[in-house]
Amino acid sequence: MPERKRVAVLADSDTRWKWGALTARRLVPDHQLTGFLLRGRATPTARQLGEVGVRADRLAEVTCAEFLAEIERERYDVVVLALVGGAVQAVLHGARALWPAPARRPVLVTGYVGVVYEKLADGLLLRHGADLVLANSRHDAQRFRAVYEGVGADAAAVTETALPFLGGAPYEPAGSRAHTVVFAVQPSVPDSRADRAYLLERAAGHARKHPDREVLIKLRSKPGEHTTHLEEQPYQRLAERIPGGLPPNCRLVYGNMGEVLDGTDLLVTVSSTAALESLHRSIPTAILTDLGIREALGNHHFLGSGCLASWDQLDSGLLPTGDPVWLAAQGVLPAPGPDRGTDGAADRAGDGATGWAGGGAAGADAYAVARAKVAGLLAATRLPSPAPYYTRTTAPGYLPGILARHHLAPDGTPLPGAVRPAAGESRLRRRLRGHLREVARGAYRHGVQRVAPVIRRLGEL
Repeated sequence: MPERKRVAVLADSDTRWKWGALTARRLVPDHQLTGFLLRGRATPTARQLGEVGVRADRLAEVTCAEFLAEIERERYDVVVLALVGGAVQAVLHGARALWPAPARRPVLVTGYVGVVYEKLADGLLLRHGADLVLANSRHDAQRFRAVYEGVGADAAAVTETALPFLGGAPYEPAGSRAHTVVFAVQPSVPDSRADRAYLLERAAGHARKHPDREVLIKLRSKPGEHTTHLEEQPYQRLAERIPGGLPPNCRLVYGNMGEVLDGTDLLVTVSSTAALESLHRSIPTAILTDLGIREALGNHHFLGSGCLASWDQLDSGLLPTGDPVWLAAQGVLPAPGPDRGTDGAADRAGDGATGWAGGGAAGADAYAVARAKVAGLLAATRLPSPAPYYTRTTAPGYLPGILARHHLAPDGTPLPGAVRPAAGESRLRRRLRGHLREVARGAYRHGVQRVAPVIRRLGEL
């Protein structure tokens, strides 16, 4: 029996952990998964990890330098970097310092957790140097290659796949159950208190206009927790300020998005990746235009989708459906089902990451090419040293600062003291350091969500 491949996933938030772990499952179906959480402001809490529902054989919190020491010490076959661009770049340069010549090293994989609507060139160039840079659709793959080729960098790593968490049963109308509207909120879109309060009031207003419907405000995190993006104005606190409170048929909910969508009849959002999950399942989906269609909101990504709508239109009964051509280009074809002539039961494996039809004709395996690439790299005796586009020659005023933020020298080696030896440290000392770290995180989050908004408002007086 072949030995199970060892896969390490390094993530810096709850959403990226979900993407990284499910991507690992797609790329290497039979594997031993070790999870690492990059220490920082968005390190997920135990509750957030539990809500995501993807478990690892082992899970540890590390710094970038500690992770590099880990992959040098332990032999991993594949490393999935589910991180922001700067952190990916730091790990790639650290790996280059570990393996400066062709060697037996892990296959390095990275990508994006959802819709890519801002900082395209910056984010992509910071990910260049990985063996595979995953694109969630044909549209993204074309854009990614254009960026790399535009700077004269090798674009061979760009590989078309799909979002690994697309799945779930195809939509079935409510029937006898209550019609359920889900407003999927985002931590930082929109960012102003007035805009967020407006959207919340419109959701509550929709519930008042339709007392036969249930309106759920789907939240990403609880106050004090952080996700991929900073949330200065939590909807929980805004709801407390609504005169008379939320109507009885409107409430705040948490939970796994896939499970929430199981009972959804209309998904409403500004630009959340949840819209792609909803469209994949053929659930009526609305991308809000109330605040305009703007790059800053990300809803411009959905031009041509057939889903752009306002709360006024939704109040009047509109149920938007996705345009098939747009869905195909975005790798979000409707889920297989009995009425579509395909077998919707195929590949139903774990955490809503079910068999899906993305990146081609219905029923196609969107990860087949990526899996083949990984298998080919694993079969190689040696792999070349990682070769990121950014070097001390191409970006001498940019790269050193990125590496320094992760306690790496300009050549990618850890700075003195970056890796703390575990040997000889007492359990009490480790617990004390962990407690102090949590206190510092709590103070930071309090400053973001409580102090910063007050200072900003005072500055506007």
